[in-house]
Amino acid sequence: MATKRRKKTSKRNKSSPIRLLMVFLLKLSIAGVVLSLIPLIYLDATIQVKFEGRRWTVPAKVYARPLELYSGAPLLVDDFVGELKKLGYRSAESIERPGTFRHQNDYVLLHTRGFQFWDGYEKPMQVKLVFQEGRLVFLESLQSQSPLSLVRLEPLIIGGIFPAHNEDRELVKLEQVPTRVIDTLIAVEDRSFYRHHGVSLRGFARAMWVNLKSLSLRQGGSTITQQLIKNFYLSNDRTISRKLIEMPMAVLLDAHYEKDLILETYINEVYLGQAGNRAIHGFGLASRFYFGQPLTELDLHQVALLVALVKGPGHYNPRRHPERALSRRNVILDVLVAQNLLSEEQAQKEKAKPLDVVEIRMLSKSRYPAYLDLVKRQIKRDYREEDLTSEGLRIFTNLDPIIQKQAEMSVKDTLDQLEKRYRLDANSLQSAMVVSSVDTGEVHAVVGDRNGRFHGFNRALDANRQIGSLMKPVVYLTALESRQYNLISLLDDSPFSLKNPHGGYWEPKNYDHKNHGMVPLYLALAKSYNVSTTRLGVDVGVDNVLAMLRDLGVNKEVNPYPSSLLGAIELSPFEVTQLYQTIASDGFRMPLRAIRDVLTATGEPLNRYPYQVTQVVGSEAVYTLHYAMKQTMQIGTGRSVYAALAPNFAVAGKTGTTNDSRDSWFAGFTNDKLAIVWVGRDDNHKTPLSGSSGALRVWTKLIKSIHDKNSLEHPVP
Repeated sequence: MATKRRKKTSKRNKSSPIRLLMVFLLKLSIAGVVLSLIPLIYLDATIQVKFEGRRWTVPAKVYARPLELYSGAPLLVDDFVGELKKLGYRSAESIERPGTFRHQNDYVLLHTRGFQFWDGYEKPMQVKLVFQEGRLVFLESLQSQSPLSLVRLEPLIIGGIFPAHNEDRELVKLEQVPTRVIDTLIAVEDRSFYRHHGVSLRGFARAMWVNLKSLSLRQGGSTITQQLIKNFYLSNDRTISRKLIEMPMAVLLDAHYEKDLILETYINEVYLGQAGNRAIHGFGLASRFYFGQPLTELDLHQVALLVALVKGPGHYNPRRHPERALSRRNVILDVLVAQNLLSEEQAQKEKAKPLDVVEIRMLSKSRYPAYLDLVKRQIKRDYREEDLTSEGLRIFTNLDPIIQKQAEMSVKDTLDQLEKRYRLDANSLQSAMVVSSVDTGEVHAVVGDRNGRFHGFNRALDANRQIGSLMKPVVYLTALESRQYNLISLLDDSPFSLKNPHGGYWEPKNYDHKNHGMVPLYLALAKSYNVSTTRLGVDVGVDNVLAMLRDLGVNKEVNPYPSSLLGAIELSPFEVTQLYQTIASDGFRMPLRAIRDVLTATGEPLNRYPYQVTQVVGSEAVYTLHYAMKQTMQIGTGRSVYAALAPNFAVAGKTGTTNDSRDSWFAGFTNDKLAIVWVGRDDNHKTPLSGSSGALRVWTKLIKSIHDKNSLEHPVP
């Protein structure tokens, strides 16, 4: 028995090393599994953190004013149709779809788009508009056959405030994406999207077979989920190592999130082109970039082109390689036929259509750089740079594209004419202009260069030039406010001199080098006499005049020298606009406003920029000043304006000319609009221009072109 027990013990001892090896291998396997799980756990955490957080940094979008349509609105039918085209509306025989219009003679049939304004959502509607003699005279709903009091077009996007990497997109919800876009995308890129678990084994095997035959990486067999992983988390490098990471990440993403959310994220993430240094991501922005229309309005041939670009937006760029793009688009249409999503007859109709791609200017650099510069400066007082470049804010401004266009044309055309007339070198003159609303202080247009598209030095905001005789209304307003003077008070225009702080003498001279004896106050301003103005300013007190200048809205420190009475102070055109805004609005100071409202990306209101007003000058004094400034335009230095405007159309204004005619200024206003114009040279050399022969001509062309028919008529206080 003992022997048998020893034999059994010996057998157990012999088997122990085998068991130990098995245990070791088991532990090693467990350790291997654990170690292999660690990177998966890390990948899983990485996926969830980014996918559930803020997925994108979306730049703020900046909008122009919405065009408000009402019976009696001053609006030319050609200007209206021009704005529709800028907004991407299409001319069509039928207006069944939003974003279409029909124009014939003086009437327009229009199907508006819905839009989330700062005060609520406005639904799409079909309307009829009739124009006569530069006005909208009839506005009717085609659905109800009843007159409408007000219709607003959605505002034009004029630019954005972009992050450093210049990535741009327009986010869309999946329910906002047309079915034809989803069906086409899935049919071409991943027909088993709703059936697989992130990776298509059949597609992967097919791709591997092609790659093995060609001994290169020609196909990736990527599903939509894998493409999203590549774009969202990884690089575009076509390597096996990237593919090995991409596949488990796709499975993990598919396990955590609904298919619709993955598809929505892909539609907003996919790279579809380049606008200069701006990357175009997502179908929403690509639709506007290539077609100038929202995604919901695209026809099937346009949808096919966008899906074609997924394969290679550079290779199939429809602007650079239209033949390639057309061929690839037609392949997409054939795929739809093969999958019974489109009939052969329908496909042939779609293939016969052109690419329909708009000019790249639709989403290139801002068409209104000077105005956008003003917006950025004002908005940065209230928001951090990070919020402006990442939160998708929607900034609504007061830019009027029609007035802006006319302002730019008035500057360019007039400067061209002046250079020819005075035989100056081409492009030697420069100019700036600011246009605002008299009643509200809303800034409608800003021109910072003779080329309205110039991205650079903004003369409207940054060119500090002597203002010359534009200072004179401040002197006369101070005198009228003191009640020691009235319009017919006699002023002495005979020669005199003043001792300056350095011991010398300063003797003001009139522009015509003559003296005019005793002249009534209104005529001294209308004729812009320097001598009588200086005497008046010294009498009421230089300090009092400069205090009035501050009350009117100029915050710069100005030395209290008598020469300041004749405009020996430097202001930018924008600062001059603030000064004259108070004069034009009957002595009520209001900050010039480029921004109207700011909304979040989801349409929630943030800051409002309300109308603010403070009365700083008595209405009686301003009323009498207006009379004198109207006389400037009737019998004084601005009288040439009536060669272009109707004689009974009252305007008020003041010309300004500095020493050696280095600066030509004009500040003028109607009942509705105030416009300030500067003309000169960047090198500050002499010009042959006075205020009336230079800047006034630009101003006159603007007022005539915008069809402002509101003559300046103020009730007597």
